[in-house]
Amino acid sequence: MEAARNLPPEDAADPPPEVVARPSPMMEQYIEIKAANPDCLLFYRMGDFYELFFEDAEIASRALGIVLTKRGKHLGRDIPMCGVPVIRSDEYLHRLIAQGHRVAVCEQTEDPAEAKKRGSKSVVRRDVVRLVTPGTLTEDTLLDANRNNYLMAIARARTSAEADNSRFALAWIDISTGEFRIAECDRAGLPAEIARLEPGEIVVSDALYGDPELAPYLRTLPAVTPVTRDVFDGATAERRLSDYFAVATSEAFGTLSRLELNAAAACITYVERTQLGKRPPLSPPLREAQGATLSIDQATRANLELTRTLSGERRGSLLASIDRTMTSAGSRLLAQRLAAPLTEPEAIDLRLDTVEIFVGDAIARQQTRELLHIAPDMARALSRLVVGRGGPRDLAAIRDGIGAAAALASRLDKLSPKCAELNNVLAALRAPDQEIMREMMAALSDELPLFKRDGGFIRAGYDTALDESRSLRDESRQVVAQLQARYADDTGVKSLKIRHNNVLGYFVDVTAQHGEKLLGAPLNATFIHRQTLAGQVRFTTTELGELEAKIANAADRALNLELEMFEKLAAATIAASNEIKAAAEALAVLDVSSGLATLSVERSYVRPDIDRSLDFVIEGGRHPVVEQAISDPFVANDCDLSPPAGASSGRIWLLTGPNMAGKSTFLRQNALIAVLAQMGGFVPAKRAKLGVVDRLFSRVGAADDLARGRSTFMVEMVETAAILNQASERSLVILDEIGRGTATFDGLSIAWAAIEHLHEQNRCRALFATHFHELTALAPKLNRLHNATVRIKEWQGEVVFLHEVIPGSADHSYGIQVAKLAGLPTSVIERAKVVLAMLEADDRAKPRGFEDLPLFAAPPRPAAPDPRQVALDALLATLQSIHPDELSPREALEALYALKQRAPGAH
Repeated sequence: MEAARNLPPEDAADPPPEVVARPSPMMEQYIEIKAANPDCLLFYRMGDFYELFFEDAEIASRALGIVLTKRGKHLGRDIPMCGVPVIRSDEYLHRLIAQGHRVAVCEQTEDPAEAKKRGSKSVVRRDVVRLVTPGTLTEDTLLDANRNNYLMAIARARTSAEADNSRFALAWIDISTGEFRIAECDRAGLPAEIARLEPGEIVVSDALYGDPELAPYLRTLPAVTPVTRDVFDGATAERRLSDYFAVATSEAFGTLSRLELNAAAACITYVERTQLGKRPPLSPPLREAQGATLSIDQATRANLELTRTLSGERRGSLLASIDRTMTSAGSRLLAQRLAAPLTEPEAIDLRLDTVEIFVGDAIARQQTRELLHIAPDMARALSRLVVGRGGPRDLAAIRDGIGAAAALASRLDKLSPKCAELNNVLAALRAPDQEIMREMMAALSDELPLFKRDGGFIRAGYDTALDESRSLRDESRQVVAQLQARYADDTGVKSLKIRHNNVLGYFVDVTAQHGEKLLGAPLNATFIHRQTLAGQVRFTTTELGELEAKIANAADRALNLELEMFEKLAAATIAASNEIKAAAEALAVLDVSSGLATLSVERSYVRPDIDRSLDFVIEGGRHPVVEQAISDPFVANDCDLSPPAGASSGRIWLLTGPNMAGKSTFLRQNALIAVLAQMGGFVPAKRAKLGVVDRLFSRVGAADDLARGRSTFMVEMVETAAILNQASERSLVILDEIGRGTATFDGLSIAWAAIEHLHEQNRCRALFATHFHELTALAPKLNRLHNATVRIKEWQGEVVFLHEVIPGSADHSYGIQVAKLAGLPTSVIERAKVVLAMLEADDRAKPRGFEDLPLFAAPPRPAAPDPRQVALDALLATLQSIHPDELSPREALEALYALKQRAPGAH
């Protein structure tokens, strides 16, 4: 920052350190404010800059790449200093927040002129007006318009000494839209929930942050903020939550467990503290029932590239491929639905009904999208207005949003037939008071500034007093010229001028000859002598003095009048916040539904048939991302994982075939079709009948995790273990190349045992791709295992990939042909052919005899232990995990009841 600082006089220079032993008054103020915000970088307002000092300056200088200077001394050492201009502060805040920093914004809270009245060396009063953290952003310049920015609080309750037996409550808020939800999960489900929501900031207690079991995981997450114990105080949780929403009891939000209340109250408390008491317009907390959404773990989300690719980009993801929304609110809702598909067929059908209406009515679809195109982001505009960070454009967003909602309600009311979701949407669109829109149309100018402090946003003719102030401000030269002409006529002095300088202000200027005339009666009653110079005499008048005061105050008065009108319009908006939020949500639903309908018409998607069976029938299925990325026609394939005749559980398809033939694409496309169907969208297929999937697992691709000491094969085994330990009969599992990261026999053995486990224990629907052709020998022994392969043709020594999945099995992987396509040297290819021929000849001479392996010859499970002994062991473990000194009286009583309930024989 080489630009000169525009510092207030009281901050212009500190006394030399040798003069005073104590810090300057300004630095004393800074140190006091910084001490109250030790975990934040302090943006300290000095004139046109936010300055940072000491360690904050060093951190910000490195993070922002700005010049580090120094200012005075403290305790005998130079004070490091850097700064950013106020006008560009949002840009720098965005970069700091992106790097995980928290910022306290300290503003001047009084006019420097007021400070001078207390003494020439008095410091302008300053105070922190806002804490900026990654999870509490509201400005468009700091947010991604197409993504939610969640603040999440995590509370834990131990059910035993074992960490895996802990229960967790999650509460998450997007203060930019008002969304507020709560859910519970176990330790195994915690990473999946966090991966689903991708919170911008996570708040946990100091104790949880330091827990040896959870600390390694928490430290891998971005922007985790440990807070003091009082934020998660269970004794006051219900009161804090009820007070925020001004209700008598938390029962108004439904039945919430004490753990859920704790997490919700912690989230609310953190919001209040960072917003310094201002309360964003949050919806009442909505509890998500466990199992209501399709469970997708972190690895599966990454493998399937639902919302971003493995490289972290949105482009190339499923979300980018299906997003046809017209508004940012619609794009956010689409991402939410894609991240959390439903598991209730009735709820899924409600969404599909709306999409189907738009698919069938091209005119309604087109008109809806045209109206949505002009609909602004009302939810975020409303939030900024409520917390006092809104501007004139936010008022305009509310005005235009209400207008778009009314126009859409009028248009869609003509639709017949309607569905339940569409009827709810129409009711919400009509909810906002149209008088708010009409008042804003009359008040707001056509061209609006970003900040209200810039003025000029109230339309001319809306307020008479404002028009007069503006006229005086803008036409002061003409007013002065008119007064000068009148004075010249009254005095008969044609050369009389009204001039201005910084010392006298406005004054009447005449020659010395005419000055004598003005000094004499009767003109001396009007003209008051101010100054005599060589050849010039200067006067003032009472009228000129009043005019000068009016001109000087006109700009301030005009701005103050505009600000008063802004607050009046904002107050009317805030009073109708519930109706405006409902309309904003309805617009988003319409955007998602009409967008999915547009996609379905464009790409020939069909409505899936969803029920509670274990069926999984896809006819002519296509990969929704790959299909759009290639220029050639996509080869569609069928998939049937439904229970075969006489079986009660779904099929497992064992897919063999060469590299590059499309096995991984086939696996992924069926998983993505299930996700699209359960989120409430049409699917890329000729027909789809799906029994709802409760959990989706994917083990596709290879990657290491060196930061956690895991090789590629170790990562593969960890993910496979999670699948085999958690998949249920209603789950869908896709596994690709299990066991390829180790020696051949080791890998084959693991893959063999994994298939048997999936078939006999998990009993789930699964797709299993492999190059271990020996595994096809399992099909005659496992009644639900179905062999499939990908067709290829050999032509003149080359391999032609047909990408068609058919029944049967492959006997070659054609790896050498693929290696040739990749450009390996000819000498390597020829040598590989010789070695392969030798190995195959040896294999034929000595068959492995896999067909003779006994089916699922796993060691028997140990006998179940005595239930009373298990209960006693759990009771002792729980007792050992309790720390009496850390418990409040109420928590101690609850712990005692829990111990009594766990005692063997307790009822």
